[in-house]
Amino acid sequence: MQNGDSAQADTSRGYDALASEFARRRDPVIGVGQVRNWAHDLPRGAAVLDLGCGHGVPISQALIDDGFEVHAIDASPAMVAMYRERFPTTTVACEPVEESSFFGRTFDAAIAWGLLFLLERDIQVKLIHSVAAALAPGGRFLFTAPEQECSWTDVLTGRPSISLGAEAYLAALEAAGMTLVAEADDDAGNHYYQARRKR
Repeated sequence: MQNGDSAQADTSRGYDALASEFARRRDPVIGVGQVRNWAHDLPRGAAVLDLGCGHGVPISQALIDDGFEVHAIDASPAMVAMYRERFPTTTVACEPVEESSFFGRTFDAAIAWGLLFLLERDIQVKLIHSVAAALAPGGRFLFTAPEQECSWTDVLTGRPSISLGAEAYLAALEAAGMTLVAEADDDAGNHYYQARRKR
């Protein structure tokens, strides 16, 4: 297979080849406080879908530690292997999120930390609709993306990242039957969108 074909077939968008580097660089604290605050009112044992879970640290780790039933998805075989080694009893699938059936079930909540902006514009919107369909009525969705519409080069992979901007994300959520309920920022500059599926 030629290099161009390999790159085109890489549904992890460059992260599989850099899985070990990503795991080494990933701060084990950033995002944990925001995620725990968001999940605080969920009932213990609630089913949470972690999209783009990576090696599971720290987001899945925090949710599992807090007693939630986590189901995780990542397109990188190397990341999923690390995830399975760390969390052998947690359900994880190795597949692109935009092609996933989300285990053929519904969830009380879903999270996509550091994922959406790695996807193409139309795929981001499609994923928002897919997540809405996988949430139970009143289910919650938390994702990160810059508030402003912008594009940049991913530091680790060198590939483009795209934020649709708050206005476009709000429109996509509304079209998918979800309501934006809050936005927040953390000390590392990550912007969080909290949405809820309409009942």
